[in-house]
Amino acid sequence: MNQEVSDIFVRKWETRDGVVVPEPEDLGLANDGVYLDATVLYADMSASTDLVDAYPAQFAAEVYKAFLHCAAKVIRAQDGEITAYDGDRIMAVFLGKVKNTAAIHAALSINDCVRNIVNPSMESVYHKGYTLSHKVGIDTSKLLVARTGVRGANDLVWVGRAANYAAKLTGLDSKASTRITKTVYDRCLDEARYAKGENMWYTITNSGPGGLTVYGSNYFWSV
Repeated sequence: MNQEVSDIFVRKWETRDGVVVPEPEDLGLANDGVYLDATVLYADMSASTDLVDAYPAQFAAEVYKAFLHCAAKVIRAQDGEITAYDGDRIMAVFLGKVKNTAAIHAALSINDCVRNIVNPSMESVYHKGYTLSHKVGIDTSKLLVARTGVRGANDLVWVGRAANYAAKLTGLDSKASTRITKTVYDRCLDEARYAKGENMWYTITNSGPGGLTVYGSNYFWSV
């Protein structure tokens, strides 16, 4: 470990610009990386600790599965690449000219799934009085994609503002189900800003992660 850690810190990086999400085998375990201009979506169930504390494990697992299934389906429908599942969370990356609009579309569609698919179906079976809520954070920036871990057990790591801030947005104290940075808002199409001529977004804070302005919305986009 001493030798490998020393090598990590002194080894020269080999990097290149990319336009697609690399597969882990496309990158070496040495200091090898791909730069991408990407938009990151991070979706997180709210109060999942309370869920597992108060309800049987099988019921909690069913809620997890239903939420993550719907989130994954709408992310893929918007050409997003799912990069990680982490318990009750899912992370995805969007590339291309309309990446911010696509990520917002996915987020608002997740809201539709939670409100009009997951919660009604769950209540019709269990009548437990539990209501799923969630948060989605979206940011955009240049990211460095590298491979981390050891041989036989490794994965991609996403290093850059968007990967970090998208997750942090889900933790902001707000009732908005979807949160985006001003950067995302400024770079999306009008169809992701307005509904029937009205702005779907309001200011949550002018001092979000990195001092950024953050907008929130509870609108939903029908799947």
